Amino acid sequence: MNKSELIKTLAEKNDIHVDEASMVVNTFFDSIKDSLSNDERVEIRGFGSFKVKDYGGYTGRNPKTGDVVKVSPKKLPFFRPGKELKEFVNK
Repeated sequence: MNKSELIKTLAEKNDIHVDEASMVVNTFFDSIKDSLSNDERVEIRGFGSFKVKDYGGYTGRNPKTGDVVKVSPKKLPFFRPGKELKEFVNK
């Protein structure tokens, strides 16, 4: 399912206009992105949690040329599914 399919499903199940469903979905995603950009953890009970992990820089090698490459530190979002979601998927 992609974002537009999610919007369509939300609109159909709740008998609301697609524009209103789009606003709800975009607000939801924007709120998660804003929290993660502020290094806050987002937890949705029964679904899972999102957090940002810091990865330090390191020295790597280009596999094609063998040149040494410096990889800078970065932050990446990480999702951990909740117990209820895992159980639901494994039914």
